[in-house]
Amino acid sequence: MRHRPLTRQDGGVTMELRRLGNSGLKVSAVGLGCNNFGGRMEEAETQRVVDAAIDHGITLLDTADVYGGTKSETFLGKALQGKRHKVVLATKFGMGQEELARGGSRRYIMQAVEASLKRLNTDYIDLYQMHRPDADTPIDETLMALDDLVRQGKVRYLGNSNFTGWQIADADWVSRTGHLNRFVSAQNQYSLLERGIEAEVLPACERFGLGMLPFFPLASGLLTGKYKRNEPAPEGTRLANAGPRAERALSDRNFDVIDQLTAFAEERGKTILDLAFAWLLSRGVISSVIAGATKVEQVQSNVAAGEWRLTDEEFETVSELARRR
Repeated sequence: MRHRPLTRQDGGVTMELRRLGNSGLKVSAVGLGCNNFGGRMEEAETQRVVDAAIDHGITLLDTADVYGGTKSETFLGKALQGKRHKVVLATKFGMGQEELARGGSRRYIMQAVEASLKRLNTDYIDLYQMHRPDADTPIDETLMALDDLVRQGKVRYLGNSNFTGWQIADADWVSRTGHLNRFVSAQNQYSLLERGIEAEVLPACERFGLGMLPFFPLASGLLTGKYKRNEPAPEGTRLANAGPRAERALSDRNFDVIDQLTAFAEERGKTILDLAFAWLLSRGVISSVIAGATKVEQVQSNVAAGEWRLTDEEFETVSELARRR
């Protein structure tokens, strides 16, 4: 798949643009995950990171109505004042904690979209994503409600998150036979250390024309080099005080893989973070790699990492190194 680079006014190429699945929407190859906004980050910090992302060519900003207890959307809406036209704004619905504030029912969706539009201080959402499947609501009801939002102009494109392969196929069939707007993207956890979606989800995306937007591409920081074997997670990191989850992540098995990947990257003058992005972006089904950032420097590192492209041989070598034995 050929992609057109995004060029700054001064002529320097900073970012690749990729089609979001089979849609007409184009997004930056590196996206900004906004789940830290309103939680680990206050409003001023959010503004700095958003400004840096836009300045470095990032166009896809991904949030959700539950991030930061809704503050992520609020902070992002304020940060984008006067800049809304420069970005592809993506948010999610369906993961609220209260019984009537979650799922894919028409009643909930119609309330959720209005609340998100208000917090984001905009009159349209570029990509509206169902945060997780809802076993209690027929997918027909969900897709018909979402189709109405597209026809009303409140939403431009639709996506899903955390769907299985068969759920992607089922939703596509319902949309096609019902002449409804289809999902154009899927957002699932995917990285060199978490490859479960390769069996069914990625093939489903390829078959039905969805662009994959992998989240946790750095495996909660394991692929950044910040964690060390036999050492506790540094304070302030995602795995600090994470209990059993941290124990599983910081296992010798993972570090055996990380050591091999680090050596591969360093032989080429790169970091393991560079390799994490490069490996994902070698797949044509990947539309954008969504990575969070709490500092401007992290935005810069992510953008720089997105510039490396592996050869076919390097991709296969890295894929084999990352297989857990």
